[in-house]
Amino acid sequence: MQFDDMGFAKVDTDRPQRCGAPEAVFCEGKTPAQVASIVEKLNEGPYSVLATRADEAAYTAVKEKVPEAVYHQDARLIIVRKNTAVPDPDRFILVMTAGTTDIPVAEEAALTAELMGNRVERVFDVGVAGIHRLFAQIDIIRQANVIIVAAGMEGALPSVVGGLVNKPVIALPTSVGYGASFKGLAALLGMLNSCAAGIAVVNIDNGFGAGRLAGMINAMR
Repeated sequence: MQFDDMGFAKVDTDRPQRCGAPEAVFCEGKTPAQVASIVEKLNEGPYSVLATRADEAAYTAVKEKVPEAVYHQDARLIIVRKNTAVPDPDRFILVMTAGTTDIPVAEEAALTAELMGNRVERVFDVGVAGIHRLFAQIDIIRQANVIIVAAGMEGALPSVVGGLVNKPVIALPTSVGYGASFKGLAALLGMLNSCAAGIAVVNIDNGFGAGRLAGMINAMR
């Protein structure tokens, strides 16, 4: 069990051996200098580096220490890509959104899963307000091995998708919505109370958690 004690952080360098993927850096609440130092330390190893909930200031600090780092602004991810695993062409993760405003959280999930070496396809803006848009995508939905469904408002889309497929569905509530959505709580509760079987639910706006779980499921044989 290895870790590097940096004083303000204990970097878990042994996580790839235990869990199959490196530690991700959660940037919120850390200073740009702290984020940059942690990313630099992780970058000393042979694995790709992922930093979540990153802003421009954090990225600027990281870029000075790790020039090859790339910032995905919508998803708020900093990625240093190293390993080039070839995805299984026959097994893919589908990331779906109910609306366009759910895309940033969905992209956090999609990019996380891709960094784990998975093929990821995307279907955006197919919510229940215009359900014919969903049915137009039924072929790719049924071909997917794992499905992530991001939705805000009342969070209904995962239930509909769950009733159409025989594959695991990961429901990803987002904080999109008006006042009574309570910043994603309504969507979260709706997904937890889904009557469709085979649905698991992650925390509000937790695209990283959804992408990581989908990648683990997709890798199982």
